[in-house]
Amino acid sequence: MSKAYHPTTRVLALLELLQNHRQLSGAELAQMLEIDRRSLRRYILTLEEMGIPIMAVRGRHGGYAIMPGFKLPPMMFNEEEGFAISLALSVARKMKLLDVPTAIDSAQAKLQRILPEQLRLRLAATNASIELNLKPAMMPADKEILTMLSDAIAQKRSVHLYYQGGDGNKSERVVNGYGVAYHAAYWYVVGYCHLRRDIRSFRLDRILKFELLAQYFDLPMGFNILDHLRSAVASIPRAYSVEVMLATDMQTARHYLSDAIAVLEQTPEGVLLYNQSDDLAWFARQLASLPFDFVIRKPAQLQLELKGLAQALLDRLN
Repeated sequence: MSKAYHPTTRVLALLELLQNHRQLSGAELAQMLEIDRRSLRRYILTLEEMGIPIMAVRGRHGGYAIMPGFKLPPMMFNEEEGFAISLALSVARKMKLLDVPTAIDSAQAKLQRILPEQLRLRLAATNASIELNLKPAMMPADKEILTMLSDAIAQKRSVHLYYQGGDGNKSERVVNGYGVAYHAAYWYVVGYCHLRRDIRSFRLDRILKFELLAQYFDLPMGFNILDHLRSAVASIPRAYSVEVMLATDMQTARHYLSDAIAVLEQTPEGVLLYNQSDDLAWFARQLASLPFDFVIRKPAQLQLELKGLAQALLDRLN
């Protein structure tokens, strides 16, 4: 898929280049921005309409430059705003949310340049002392796919997806996207799939290509993207279907059990846990760490795994 940039992005990039260089030729600017000379002149005109005084110097050594003495009004942040932005950038870097590390570096550098020295030093000291126990994305989101999908969702326009499932099979889907969410180390788009005639979730890193359609739709009332995604991910069919009755309340169960591994249902007897697992030994260790009682309803193999785990612990004490 070829890169696609919004015109506004290139206009801002042009302004950044002109701010950082005394003068650049039209050929240099066009090459840096990956545009033709006609588009460059159009973007120069856009800057002039925004009130940026651009000088066009003709001749062999000519080019474009911002009028000497002109300065854009400085962007100012108070301490709370600076801390919020700085922390958000650190989280984005730590979790590898987007496949644009250079953009994060650039944004952090710009933030450092515009902050007062005292505030800059305080934020640097704070960030250096903060440790983020965050699970990074297994596959960072492609900026182009994320941007264009978000735009389609905002416009309530359907998209045509070329998708490759976890089994390697490829398919084409027309999807009404309800939202994009990050969950359990992956990015997903959730929406109505016309092929399956039901709500489905699709991992962004498995989208091979997509097209924006002229077909519009309405969002369902009260639909919660993350609630649906949590349930869908935890319910993906695997080797073993697990049911466990937990002797606790819903709040306590959610505190100790991740949404990524369990679907929880409140019942008169307690909280019923549903799970799909490929590794019962691992799931047995999760149950063994719980501070409340539970009863395994199925499968019987899970009881054997727990007994084996308990015996291994007793053997260590002897």
